[in-house]
Amino acid sequence: VQLQASGGGLVQSGGSLRLSCEVSGRTFSSYTTAWFRQAPGKEREFVAGVSWSGGSTYVTDSVKGRFIISRDSAKSTVYLQMGSLGPEDTAVYYCAANRRPFDTSRLVGRDLYDFWGQGTLVTVSS
Repeated sequence: VQLQASGGGLVQSGGSLRLSCEVSGRTFSSYTTAWFRQAPGKEREFVAGVSWSGGSTYVTDSVKGRFIISRDSAKSTVYLQMGSLGPEDTAVYYCAANRRPFDTSRLVGRDLYDFWGQGTLVTVSS
């Protein structure tokens, strides 16, 4: 499984950005895809996750109401629509996937994911 993240860039505070993660290679019908982010000097943290069907989603509290995760099955692509961005959202954003059914009790830990994309940098200016 290969993941290719894109869509990062520089945006002003209050602005919006959409990240994309294209999933290719051998895939499984029950796997979960997620977005993580890592700010300078901080650990990588979970942001949002989505089931393979796209029917189940979960976002962490710090971005709830501002970020939406979705999946386009036809394009094998997962999106992270980010709004009301602030400087605290500045980070490298990574997409990740595992070969497990979507389960909100098993989403947050980095060690739960088998595959990672290369990361895309989001910089929010104040």
